[in-house]
Amino acid sequence: MTGRVTSPTPPSPVPPGSGWPDDPATPATPVADGPESVRELAATAGTLAELTARQSVCRACPRLVEWRERVATEKRRSFLGEQYWGRPIPGWGSDTPRILIAGLAPAAHGGNRTGRVFTGDRSGDVLYASLWRTGLAAQPTSVTAGDGQRLIGARMVAAVRCAPPQNKPATDERDTCAPWLTAELEMVADGLRSVVCLGHFAWQAMWPQLAATGFAVPRPRPVFGHGAEAVVARAGQQHGLLVIGCYHPSQQNTFTGRVTGAMLDQVFRRASEHAAANGVA
Repeated sequence: MTGRVTSPTPPSPVPPGSGWPDDPATPATPVADGPESVRELAATAGTLAELTARQSVCRACPRLVEWRERVATEKRRSFLGEQYWGRPIPGWGSDTPRILIAGLAPAAHGGNRTGRVFTGDRSGDVLYASLWRTGLAAQPTSVTAGDGQRLIGARMVAAVRCAPPQNKPATDERDTCAPWLTAELEMVADGLRSVVCLGHFAWQAMWPQLAATGFAVPRPRPVFGHGAEAVVARAGQQHGLLVIGCYHPSQQNTFTGRVTGAMLDQVFRRASEHAAANGVA
């Protein structure tokens, strides 16, 4: 299975509620059109399902909206016959995760095409194979939404929900998107035991999020590195939350050997072991 191919090709980006597998939104889902409405809609979502629906239709950052939709209509030659998702990528996986996996942003022809983060690109090939080997994914590949993949006791999010030009979101775009992650983290925090940050950007973005949800963040903030660790606590909780740094499974990193499948496995096993030792099997 290489993607959602139909003839004639349905419109890209995907209209909310039009039948895309696992689309959390409907035509009635409220749409954020700026930083203030992101804060309001994230804070008032009420449920994780409603939060992800609102994430998936956000239009708060004009540059990112223009880029993700242009990519979805112009397409890469190898995907010309496919419908592109072309919308923000919501968090996905377990509603009660023990492990949260945080990345930078969806790839233009990966998550922006398939509708699921780290899905349909080379980085995802490496990542999901590791998640499968370590018991956190139901199958070793993640090709497109609706392919049967499931995360087991884990949830995956992006610090920025839209594919950015040159894979580089601006600081104001990161900050505009942050309330979506703050609300999502708050909703899953009680059962959470480990956070794996894929890359320096995700590592940097996670510390303000943890502080915003009541965790005591160390000062100065821990330095990023592969396997770097810090344990943070939140008032009223008996366990510590383990935050682990992991090199991003980008093609540049995997082709040069800076990060290998075995290195990813080690990080995810460490996250799982900490979760099991702190009351979540």
